[in-house]
Amino acid sequence: MQLLSTLRQVDIFYEIPDEKLKRLIPKCEESSYETGEIIVKENSPSDELYFIVDGIVEIVIDPSLLDPNSNDIEPTVIATLWPGQTFGEIGLVDRGMRSASARSSSDKTVLLSISRAGLLGLCDDDHHFGYLLMRNIASDLAFKVRNTDLMLREQLLWQARPPA
Repeated sequence: MQLLSTLRQVDIFYEIPDEKLKRLIPKCEESSYETGEIIVKENSPSDELYFIVDGIVEIVIDPSLLDPNSNDIEPTVIATLWPGQTFGEIGLVDRGMRSASARSSSDKTVLLSISRAGLLGLCDDDHHFGYLLMRNIASDLAFKVRNTDLMLREQLLWQARPPA
């Protein structure tokens, strides 16, 4: 019953009834991480969706992956995620490589994960569940894209200012 309560707190399960969420429980795997531990690595295959149960996760991009000669550029935290939030949604959509790394930012970060195949199987079995889930994932991704867009605009404005 505690796992159901946890799933109810996850943003992408908004308005999904308990009887549909209960079907997710057997497909979820729990894992825990310590501060600084890498959960997933940028440019690695993407096949799981993660739900944050407890702790904090930083989403990190490494600009040096675009230019191997730019080793002086440090990886940058582009987002900080909290319990109830998710990461790995893009892999559900396109099965591409991960667009960023995720690392634990707290002593005991607890995550639930579900494989792409497991989640899409539930969507195929129950189209109403699939519709609600994909609508919520689209909304979540739109929010993340807007935030990234704002960050890029701020950076461009900052770089365009003449030196003082």
